Amino acid sequence: MEIKELEKKFIINTYNRRPETTILIKRGEGVYVWDESGNRYMDFVGGLAVNSLGHCHPAVVEAVCRQAEKLLHASNLYYTEPQVRLAEMLVRYSVADKVFFCNSGAEANEAAIKLARKYGKQKRGADAHEIITAERSFHGRTLAAVTATGQPKYHQGFEPLVSGFRYGRFNDLDSFAALVNEKTCAILMEPLQGEGGVYPANQEFLAGLRRLCDENDLLLVFDEVQCGIGRTGRLFAYEHFAVEPDAFTLAKALGGGLPIGALCVRGEAADCFVPGDHASTFGGNPVACAAALAVLEVVLGSGFLAHVEKMGDYLMTLLRQLQSSPLADVRGLGLMVGMEFDGDGGALAAYCQERGLLLNCIGGKVLRFLPPLIVEQEHLDVAVTLLGQALQAVTGQEKQAKVENVTDGRLDEACLEECS
Repeated sequence: MEIKELEKKFIINTYNRRPETTILIKRGEGVYVWDESGNRYMDFVGGLAVNSLGHCHPAVVEAVCRQAEKLLHASNLYYTEPQVRLAEMLVRYSVADKVFFCNSGAEANEAAIKLARKYGKQKRGADAHEIITAERSFHGRTLAAVTATGQPKYHQGFEPLVSGFRYGRFNDLDSFAALVNEKTCAILMEPLQGEGGVYPANQEFLAGLRRLCDENDLLLVFDEVQCGIGRTGRLFAYEHFAVEPDAFTLAKALGGGLPIGALCVRGEAADCFVPGDHASTFGGNPVACAAALAVLEVVLGSGFLAHVEKMGDYLMTLLRQLQSSPLADVRGLGLMVGMEFDGDGGALAAYCQERGLLLNCIGGKVLRFLPPLIVEQEHLDVAVTLLGQALQAVTGQEKQAKVENVTDGRLDEACLEECS
C-alpha cells in the first residue's frame, strides 16, 4: 500500500488530509520541502511556526546528533545538563526566574492554568480559580486548554467543559475589567492571536491588563506558543509592548522541529509549585533541549532578529501593495502575518500549492504566513508574486507580477534557484 492509503487505514482522522490534494513531504532543507514526486515547494507554513530556522538547520541537526550519541532520555528524578542550560538561557534573556519543561504548547498552557489556580487560592482565597481569556483565542486541544480557547467551535462535542473560564473581547480592556471578581486568579492572553486570525494586541490593552492584574493580585500569563522565539522580530512578543507578564508559555519554534514546551515564571509565582504538584515524564528531554539551545544561539546571534523585523516589514509592504477589494486586511508582527480575503481563502492556498508555495488558510478567509525566519527578500518577492497570480486566477482581478520568471505554471526552477 502507498503511504496515503496506509494513513487512511491506520491513522485516526483528526486532520483534513485529502489524498488528491495533500502532498507527501519526503524531505526539507532551508525554506524548501520536496514531495514524493520530487516537486519543490517554498514552505511558508513551517510546521505551523515550528521550523523557525527552516528545515534541517545545520546547527540544530548537529546539536541533535551530538546529544543523541550521549543520552536520549533520563528521568527527571535525575539532573541532565541540556535541560538546566536551556532553563538558564531562557531566564537570562527574559523576565522569568524559573522554568518548567513539557512537550507542547497545550501542555505548557495546562501547566500555566494549574499554576494560576494554585497561586489564586494561596493569594486570594479558596474560591479564586477563574481565568479570563479572550474571544477568538486559541490555547490548545487538551480539555482545560480547549476550554480556555475562546472559540465555541472547538468546544463542540466535548461538553461538559472545565469550569472556571470566562471570555473578554480582545483589545477591549473594559470587557476584561467587568469580568474580574473574587473568584478570578489570572488573565491568559496571546499578545498576537494566531489561530484566531493573526490579530495583534495593542499596547494600551496589554498595559491595562497589567494594571488590572496588579490591582487585583492576579497573574498575567502570556501565551507565546506561536509568537515567541523570534517570530515577531523580538525574542518574545511581549517585548514589543513594554509589558512584562508574570508567566509566559513557549513551544513550537523553541525546539527547531523537535517537541518541547516551557512555562516560564517570575516572582513569587515561580515558587508556587512544589514536588508532586506537576510533572512531565518527557519534559526537558536532553535531545529536545540540545536542539532548543542551538535554536536560541542562532536567534540571538548578531543581526538575526533585526533581519526578521526587516523581512516582516517587507512582507507586509508587498501584501499591502496587493491590498484592494476583495482583500479586507493585512496584519501581524514580524514574520507572523495574516491576509484576510473576502472570498474563498482555501482556493487561494490551493492555487499557490499547485504552483509551489505552501500557505495555511484559517477560518476559510485568512491566509497565514509563517515563513522561516531565515527567509530572504527574494523568497518573499516570489511568494507574493505568485499570490498575486492566485488572486487574479480566483477573482479575475489583474495583479501585477513582481518577478518576471514566475509563470502561470509552477514556480520557474531558475527563479527558485535564485532564492536558494
